[in-house]
Amino acid sequence: MLIDILISVFLVISGIFGLVGSFGLIKLPDPMMRLHAPTKATTLGVGGALIASMLYFYFVVGNFSFHELMITLFLFLTAPITGHFIAKTHLHLLHKPADLPPTGTDRPWASYESDAERQRIEAEQAAETPRA
Repeated sequence: MLIDILISVFLVISGIFGLVGSFGLIKLPDPMMRLHAPTKATTLGVGGALIASMLYFYFVVGNFSFHELMITLFLFLTAPITGHFIAKTHLHLLHKPADLPPTGTDRPWASYESDAERQRIEAEQAAETPRA
């Protein structure tokens, strides 16, 4: 009886998170604002449903299911990375390096610095720094 209530609570909470995340994805006006809905609320919604499924299979069916655990880990590891990629793409499509505020150093923003430029700046800094 107690496990049924616990599973139901996880399902209801995950449904609320999923609903809020989906609503935010539709209603938020800017892509950078829309980014938070699937990476936070919806991830917690799916995670709650997977935890409820793990509890069901362990306590009701009687065997532990590694499938839900692996899906949960994969989801919580990949959602932030996907959000970062979407934000970086948005940044590069709509903003030029000159539009951004200064970094306070001689280096540009990391997202706009190429590998060749980074190596050149680091080589110049290493040549300027006296060795002990």
